[in-house]
Amino acid sequence: MPEPTKEMWIEIANTFHTKTNFPNCLGAIDGKHIRCKNPKNAGSLYFNYKKFFSIVLMAAVDANLSFIAIDVGAYGKEGDSNVFRESALGVKLYSQQLKLPDPANLPDDINNPQPFVFIGDEAFALHTNLLRPYPGRGLTLTRKVFNYRLSRARRTVECAFGVLANKWRVLHTPIQVEPEFTDIIIKTCCILHNFVRRRDGFNYEDNNAETNSMDDIVSVGTGARTQGTQVRDYFANYFMGPGAVPFQFANI
Repeated sequence: MPEPTKEMWIEIANTFHTKTNFPNCLGAIDGKHIRCKNPKNAGSLYFNYKKFFSIVLMAAVDANLSFIAIDVGAYGKEGDSNVFRESALGVKLYSQQLKLPDPANLPDDINNPQPFVFIGDEAFALHTNLLRPYPGRGLTLTRKVFNYRLSRARRTVECAFGVLANKWRVLHTPIQVEPEFTDIIIKTCCILHNFVRRRDGFNYEDNNAETNSMDDIVSVGTGARTQGTQVRDYFANYFMGPGAVPFQFANI
């Protein structure tokens, strides 16, 4: 999984918009718990909130359900937000070293160029380049529409996990080996998954090696939360205007 260039990021974003109607999107991120054998003397490090022993597969996925970058091996007790923040992809994102494309106007909108973003669920922290749903109940129509549009695009990562589970069985059956071997098995399955996706073509309805070679660098504070709120609000208003799609109101 090579580190994407600016040109590759733009290609990923264009495909995301074509397939999910979510512009300026560089990938959907999520974490998945992989059952594993609890190592000796590990205590509760690998025991997760779902009440089984696991390691975490953190992944960013494109609109073709291929893995852009993965991080494997975090303790099961860790939350998705912390795992992502400490991954190579998260570290580079938060330290502004990811070589993202410059902000660009959203389709049919010439008012304000917007940053390119990743999308995640409520477990992730809001950031200029990482959008999550609006929390809470009693949301306005604008916020409900945004949450639907984000969820619709974010299902790509869930579909990718589903394909990985159905074809390679790595998410259903506990891997009864030590964690370091579990890491190798999961990474290999992800590489094979990408190979098969490219060889056999891409089917968006599929859900019924080495990891990304980004160098380790020192992590810094996430920051940019205020800007993230502004970016999310802009996208939300855009989805009610030039970025609206006919079916969005029937699905909230």
